[in-house]
Formats: sequence, C-alpha cells, structure tokens
Amino acid sequence: MKVTAYEATIENGQVKILGTASLPEHARVYIIAPDADPGPTRLHVRSPRLVRPEDARDFIKEVIA
Repeated sequence: MKVTAYEATIENGQVKILGTASLPEHARVYIIAPDADPGPTRLHVRSPRLVRPEDARDFIKEVIA
C-alpha cells in the first residue's frame, strides 16, 4: 500500500487539502489530527450480572436502625 501525506484543514465539516492534490473520486483516506481535542470521554458502566440468578439471596441486606 502506497502512502502519501497531505496537509489539510477542516472547513464547515469538510476536509480541505492545502495546496494542489489530485485524488480519485471515492479514494480511501485516513485522517490523523495531532492537535485535535477529542472532548470529554463518555463511559458506559454496565450493571453486573450474576452467572446464577439463584445466588441473589446471598446479597440480601438487613438494615438495623
């Protein structure tokens, strides 16, 4: 696979290559943004599941006031 690097900017959500470059229509490109801020990371923590639901009785708590 041959690789060529072009400098580009983003304008209105579109990649604009600086200078002259001729790429074929539908060319596959890879964008690397070294100065981009990805923003806050969203994490999704799933609730734990018991392998054997009948073991749920082991987790019953008693509240004493």
